[in-house]
Amino acid sequence: MALNEQTVNKCKNRLILSRMRLLSDHPFYGMFLMHTGFALDEGIETAGTDGRKIYFSPGFMENLSDKELDFIMMHEILHIVLRHGSREQKRNSALFNEACDIVVNSNILKSNGMRLDSITLSEYGESMHLVSGEEGYKYTAEEVYRIMYYDLKSKGIDPENLKFKALSTFDDHTRWKDLSGKEKDEWRKHICDACSAISIRDPSNQRGQLPLFAERMIEEIKNPKVDWRTVLNDFIEEEICDYSFSPPDRRFDDFDFMIPAFNDTEAVVKNILFMIDTSGSVSDEMLCDAYSEIYGAVERFNGKLQGSLGFFDCEVTDPIPFSSPEELLEIKPKGGGGTDFDIIFEYVFDKMADELPTGIIILTDGFAPIPDESKAKGIPVLWIISNDVVVPEWGKVINTDSSGSFRY
Repeated sequence: MALNEQTVNKCKNRLILSRMRLLSDHPFYGMFLMHTGFALDEGIETAGTDGRKIYFSPGFMENLSDKELDFIMMHEILHIVLRHGSREQKRNSALFNEACDIVVNSNILKSNGMRLDSITLSEYGESMHLVSGEEGYKYTAEEVYRIMYYDLKSKGIDPENLKFKALSTFDDHTRWKDLSGKEKDEWRKHICDACSAISIRDPSNQRGQLPLFAERMIEEIKNPKVDWRTVLNDFIEEEICDYSFSPPDRRFDDFDFMIPAFNDTEAVVKNILFMIDTSGSVSDEMLCDAYSEIYGAVERFNGKLQGSLGFFDCEVTDPIPFSSPEELLEIKPKGGGGTDFDIIFEYVFDKMADELPTGIIILTDGFAPIPDESKAKGIPVLWIISNDVVVPEWGKVINTDSSGSFRY
């Protein structure tokens, strides 16, 4: 199909209309498509994505009905959202590709009321969505891969020699690429924003109507593994408001004397400095864990945790104040060099001397010399270290195991 101006405009209009339909009918998918680019490419036979754009062959698109185009748009955007291009690792590529498609198609099927025609193309038939007779939306791509792998072995088939089957050839996976750390952070924010926007509850006031994969992702991003109310006990400042004349008790306005208002004691965590290690030895997953913990800490204190977030390697970036989870997600990591803990304390007493933090929480892999306790000059310090090897001899310490998950 010749890629002339008329063809380009026709395809462009169809893509815009498809996105509009999805924003109306499936807003969770539609909102993600607002953050994605589109491209026509005669070098691809059907459709695919590199994690940044969704590519279409003009000839392939011409033969799709609007309903089929909407399905493919949903299919490709889920590959991006679920970061399938960066999760293969050392797995068999062909089998993992199939596992990803099963998860994606099954989620789309569920979003369309389990109507099989919603994942069916006239040229390719019904798209794969089952694993061992069960719907793929119940699992992650890694779990589907594991089920398929051992099913094949039980049948005497070597999964390592498997070649990609012609079950879903409309989806070209050859362009899959890993995203940068910044791009991953941006998509985490898009996911949080979309989950917040799609918080519609049904008449029975049950859980909001989110796809199962989205519930899993938002739990991973937002839910901390740390019991922050316990861990931050040393940093809490009690604000005693039981006899405050501001404001007075309005029930006694007619009296000639003023009666103070009585309020319950309220726990407030103020001016906590969070510092995240962004040195070269810290992986994107560890950074995600660090963000999750800080996000969770803010949420657990219902807006009564206030502080600032900075990053360090061999230098410190100026910490940015925050008082809500939303403000926290706007702060982007910087760094990538070596690790030096001394500079944190040097920065605090040089740049923050007018209002010292009430506590410093350092999230790191710990691979640098631990400074002497005297550097902190009495400020409480909490070390959260993503391995079980480095154990500072002072401050409050929480170690994690070698897999990067917190252990308590």
